[in-house]
Amino acid sequence: MRAESLPVTSSQASIARHYARVRAQTLRLVEGLSAEDCALQSMPDASPLKWHLAHTTWFFETFVLERYAPDHTPFQPAFRYLYNSYYNAIGEQYPRAQRGLLSRPTVNEIRDYRDAVDAQVGDLLATQTLTDEALAIVELGLHHEQQHQELMLTDVKHLLSMNPLSPAYRDGGFDTRESALPMGWSAFDGGVVRVGHGGVGHGGAGFAFDNEWPSHQQHLVAFELADRAVSNGEYLEFVEDGGYRQPALWLSDGWAAMRSQGWEGPAYWRSRDGVRVEFTLQGEQPLDPARPVTHVSQFEADAYARWAQARLPTEFEWEIAAAGAPVQGNFVESGALHPRVSACDGLAGLYGDVWEWTQSAYAPYPGYRAAAGAVGEYNGKFMSNQYVLRGGSCATPQSHIRATYRNFFPSGARWQFSGIRLARDLS
Repeated sequence: MRAESLPVTSSQASIARHYARVRAQTLRLVEGLSAEDCALQSMPDASPLKWHLAHTTWFFETFVLERYAPDHTPFQPAFRYLYNSYYNAIGEQYPRAQRGLLSRPTVNEIRDYRDAVDAQVGDLLATQTLTDEALAIVELGLHHEQQHQELMLTDVKHLLSMNPLSPAYRDGGFDTRESALPMGWSAFDGGVVRVGHGGVGHGGAGFAFDNEWPSHQQHLVAFELADRAVSNGEYLEFVEDGGYRQPALWLSDGWAAMRSQGWEGPAYWRSRDGVRVEFTLQGEQPLDPARPVTHVSQFEADAYARWAQARLPTEFEWEIAAAGAPVQGNFVESGALHPRVSACDGLAGLYGDVWEWTQSAYAPYPGYRAAAGAVGEYNGKFMSNQYVLRGGSCATPQSHIRATYRNFFPSGARWQFSGIRLARDLS
């Protein structure tokens, strides 16, 4: 694997410290969970937690130790196949939809695997001066692991939601605020703007995935963006107004998906004795009308926007609105593990709480070139049939997000913490 096109953005000592923090945080996510919790797979799009523990370790063994550690011996040769997610240049992969069938290796054996790889990577970072190419791969692997940390939370939430006992992932207070701020609008001029990593308001420093490059010009028409995300209460009005029964509001594929899958509201909304509740990582909780609505598909977000006489923003409108704004909000570090009501004035909650769907297809920027070798499969091969989300969520590590970050999922995906921010044309 070659990574000449991946720049390194931190010193080796800084990367070593970041490595220790990120790897420890992944293990904290499974504290208090049983082996059964970590082994089950609730749907093909989700993975068992122990698979995430192993795959993120596989990344460092395969892409760092195999290439840069002298005399490296594989921990278990079969792991190269079992925990390869989608890297065809590396070899065959165990079927994704069958990951929940892997009762062996055990969680403890996977922990031993992590310990062994961590010791070797730690020694490599402490005793050898690595090339920029090697450091860039380690840095990429850490951001890859932070992506999996968020997936671990969304996957275990889906898993626990399938249990009739509605168990909590973490116990604790489910704090609420009295009301959401009234929805206002912030206006932005049209014109030619520079977007992407290195564009307006976010420079070119710091880590970025290759799908955020290169910086390039985009023409925007004057628009306005809602000052906050759509709330549960506002989305409930859409539901009660028959939003799921009005085909004129829906894209054709969205209407078909909604009908075939029986959607009547966001994922995890339920009714108990005539009272609406929401399944959360802290178990079932009363539906709080002030909190941002979450776990909606891009199809639902688009239908709601049309009902509200608005539209979804483009990813470039969102990025220009976020330019220069501090990366602050409700991230995984808060421990809330659920969207909160923002206390900010003006464009509240651009970061954190919920990933915000855009109307932009996930496509390469002008001049994009995937890196050579297996690392080039990381982002570029998925630039088809996906839509871009921006801003991060309550399950995202704060150090992982930035204005140019492009998350992407198919239009029908609902198990992520995805929400809605409205936009309108001004011309």
